[in-house]
Amino acid sequence: MVKSRTELICSKIATYLILILCSIFSFFPFLWMISTALKPDTEIYSTSPSFWSNHFSMTNFKEVLQESDFLTFFKNSSFVSFVTTVIGLIIAVFAGYALSRYGRYKTTKLTGVSLTISQMVPGVLLLIPIYMIFKSVHLINSYFALILAYSTFVIPLSTFMMKGFFDGVPISLEESAELDGASKLKTLVQIILPVSIPSLVSTGLYAFVTAWNEYMFGYVLINDVDHRTLTPGIALFKGQFTTDWGNLMAASILAVIPVTIIFVFLQRYLLSGLMSGAVKG
Repeated sequence: MVKSRTELICSKIATYLILILCSIFSFFPFLWMISTALKPDTEIYSTSPSFWSNHFSMTNFKEVLQESDFLTFFKNSSFVSFVTTVIGLIIAVFAGYALSRYGRYKTTKLTGVSLTISQMVPGVLLLIPIYMIFKSVHLINSYFALILAYSTFVIPLSTFMMKGFFDGVPISLEESAELDGASKLKTLVQIILPVSIPSLVSTGLYAFVTAWNEYMFGYVLINDVDHRTLTPGIALFKGQFTTDWGNLMAASILAVIPVTIIFVFLQRYLLSGLMSGAVKG
C-alpha cells in the first residue's frame, strides 16, 4: 500500500513527537540531578521544590572533591574497572575464538553450555558463597577480590560477543595465513584482531561499565575506605537519619562523566561492533 505525501509527513511528525517526549521523560531525572547538585541546601530541603534556582553554585562539587573520599573511590573504581576489562577481553578473545572455530568438539560445546548456564544464575545467590571463599583465603578488602568477582561476571557474555564477531570473519583469512607459515596465535593476533576492533571496543565497554557500576559485591567485599569503589562510596552520602542530597547528586554526576565521555568518543565503534558481532548467533 502506497502512502500519500500527507500521510508520510504526519507519520514522521508523530514519530519525532514520540521520540522527543520519550527523550524528555528519560533525560529529565538527570537534569533534576544537575539542578539539585547546583542548589544551596536551603532550596534543596525547601517544602516547595523548584527546578530553577537563582543561587546556583559549585559548593556541593567542592565539598565532594575536597571534604570527602570521593577521589579515592574514583581511583579505586578506575583501577578495578580497567584491570577487569583487560582480563575479560583477553579471556573473551581466546574463548570466543575457540567457541567459534572449534564448536564441533564436545568439550567446546560443554564449555559454551556452561557459560550459558552461568548467565542464568543471579549474582545475589553467589554473594554469600563468594564472600565465604574469599574470606577463607584472606581476600576481603582487596582489589583482587573485586577484580576476580567482576571478571567472573563479565567473561561469559563477553565471550559470546566475541564469538558472534568471529563467526562472521571468513576462515579464508586464517587459511591464507597458515599457508604463509603463521601459527594459530600469530594468525589471531595479527590477522583476526585488527579487523575485530569494533567488537573489541563494544565488549570492552560492556566489561568496563559493568565493573564501574557494580554495587552489591563492592559493598560486601570491601569494608575499608582505602579499597572502596565509587558506587558503594556514593551511598555513604546517605545516612541513617538524613541524606546530603546536594553532595549525593554532585558525586553521582561526577561518577557519570567518565562513562559518558567514553561513550561519546567510542560511539561509532560501539554501534558497529554491536551490529556486526553481538547480534549474530
